[in-house]
Amino acid sequence: MTDNLAPSQRWRNVGLPALGAVLAITLWWLVTWAFDIDPFFLPAPLDVVDAFLRLPGHLAEQTWVTFLETIIGFGIAAVGGLLLAVLLAASRTVERMTLPFIAGINAVPKVALAPLLLVWIGFGYETKVVMVVLLCFFPILVSTMAGLTSTPSDLGELARSLSANWWQTFVKVRLPWALPQLFVGLKVATSLAIIGAIIGEVINPEAGLGSVIASSGQSADTPLAFAALTLLAVMGAVLFYLMAGLERLLAPWAKAITS
Repeated sequence: MTDNLAPSQRWRNVGLPALGAVLAITLWWLVTWAFDIDPFFLPAPLDVVDAFLRLPGHLAEQTWVTFLETIIGFGIAAVGGLLLAVLLAASRTVERMTLPFIAGINAVPKVALAPLLLVWIGFGYETKVVMVVLLCFFPILVSTMAGLTSTPSDLGELARSLSANWWQTFVKVRLPWALPQLFVGLKVATSLAIIGAIIGEVINPEAGLGSVIASSGQSADTPLAFAALTLLAVMGAVLFYLMAGLERLLAPWAKAITS
């Protein structure tokens, strides 16, 4: 039975996403061919491939810069969001005192902060990392808090009946219950992390794929801009599926509970 299900599982996990990518690229090519669209406005897939082949080393170098900014900022936001969520969920008083302040900060458009970050921090990579943190922090915080505060009361009563202290209850009951919600925030934050890095790179176009997009617009090299966008899409998909794989590793039971 398991052997019969394994191929279908592989097809759902690998085959269907690959088929979707092929269909999307085919539709893209058909649109450019059927309407004879000028590559200046919408390059065909082959034009994007030519742009890759024209500057492979440069694109790889800029991809690595954006990837590092994204990973560092995402890691800081994940750790900070998780720690603050634990603190807020542990005390109703602290939560009520700080939640309006957090909600107000989250409502501020992060793009509007980009010029201020250049003034406060400077023109280095730190500005881009901070922008990534700003975009990722709040989804992780909110989703983790939602998970930690949604523990069923009967599980809490069971832990108390077994004389578990606060830490034991948190590690054995509340945190495992919150993991599905936590990973929802982490998966949402993966795409926001890339957006944050690109915002910082467009505002300060010295390195990264955002600088490639900005310079491509100035030189009217639309295929090169699409090549950078394709790399960003691949990066986003890889980070998302890494989080999904980590979720399956740490919370393999989550799907059975939520389905």
